[in-house]
Amino acid sequence: MSVLQEKKVLIIVTAGIAAYKTAHLVRLFIKKGAEVQVIMTPNAHHFITSLTLSTLSKKPVYTDFFEKDNGLWNSHVELALNADYIVVAPATSNTLSKMASAEADNLALATYLSAKSPVFFAPAMDLDMYKNASNQHNISILQKKGDIFIPPASGELASGLEGEGRMAEPEEIVAFMENYIRKSLIFFGKKILITAGPTYEAIDPVRFIGNYSSGKMGFELAKAAEKLGAEVVLISGTTAEQLPKSSSIERIDVVSSAQMYNAVFQHYDYTDVAIMSAAVADYRPKNVSKTKIKKDENTFTIELVKNKDILLTMGERKKNQFLAGFALETDSEEENALKKLEKKNLDIIILNSLKDNSAGFQFDTNKITIFDKEKNQTQFELKSKEKVAEDILNFIHSKTQKH
Repeated sequence: MSVLQEKKVLIIVTAGIAAYKTAHLVRLFIKKGAEVQVIMTPNAHHFITSLTLSTLSKKPVYTDFFEKDNGLWNSHVELALNADYIVVAPATSNTLSKMASAEADNLALATYLSAKSPVFFAPAMDLDMYKNASNQHNISILQKKGDIFIPPASGELASGLEGEGRMAEPEEIVAFMENYIRKSLIFFGKKILITAGPTYEAIDPVRFIGNYSSGKMGFELAKAAEKLGAEVVLISGTTAEQLPKSSSIERIDVVSSAQMYNAVFQHYDYTDVAIMSAAVADYRPKNVSKTKIKKDENTFTIELVKNKDILLTMGERKKNQFLAGFALETDSEEENALKKLEKKNLDIIILNSLKDNSAGFQFDTNKITIFDKEKNQTQFELKSKEKVAEDILNFIHSKTQKH
């Protein structure tokens, strides 16, 4: 999943020949899941039409402070504050100069000057113009102010010369922004291992012992961790849950506790954070029939044997990993959760109770309490599992800063 997913990107198009590339740039942002708004400087219309960019962005394109046909005011402040990111592409010499000197003679510049979100700018001009000391000074001023410079490429220029000054290609602009944003995320460079869903223990070829876990909580944790910049490995039992097609999460599907155990320890040594939200079966049938068992008797007894305790083993083998476990309880919730926290050498345990309405298995909501190693507790209100996942990861981040 791209870090641009569900982000609002404002593109400012200025009057350079490279403006023709902005049609492709809009398309790329849309494909990444971003919402795109375009503003054009008055002279940018000589190079690309507002109709093209409006059709691609599915939004009106703005140029003037006032709409001539209806007299409505286009608020530069509102446009700026509504954007998560602003991209000036192409950034011509004329516009760079005005940005650096805080001129606001059109809607695009007034919007830029009102920005509170990160601003990326991609210069586009001829070689000698780009090398001109005044242009280099303006670029330096913008960088010192905090704007983010996307370097131009070298190649054939509109003048026919070869050299530096060509606007970065749309693919390069999007990749540059993704990399920049990812590096600012709290789990950038970290590997997070997450387990989800139930495990099923076979009785015969058609029957199993299982539980009601849907995997919803684990999948929300995986998606949230990816959004926060982590490299995510998701080990899931049988579930109907799906990851977005754009996701880069490594998903490993398993069925039994033994399969989950093996998958976990293929990755655990290389993990920074492990969040074990799967509902793993404690026991499995001692003998599994190779054929379907017939219902010949009025009673039927299955002898069970204990499965390997994945979380306990992780706690025993823990080196520098931050280990989080879940406790789903029906009685003596706090007491049982604290016992599990200590016995399994966890850094935190996340408690939820089946007594809480709309929490636990199958629901889209959850209500949790987190206990840390010092037995301090933090309680959270009933929320969507998406928001609960964010709470858990932010809590872990606050602890790993001290870990």
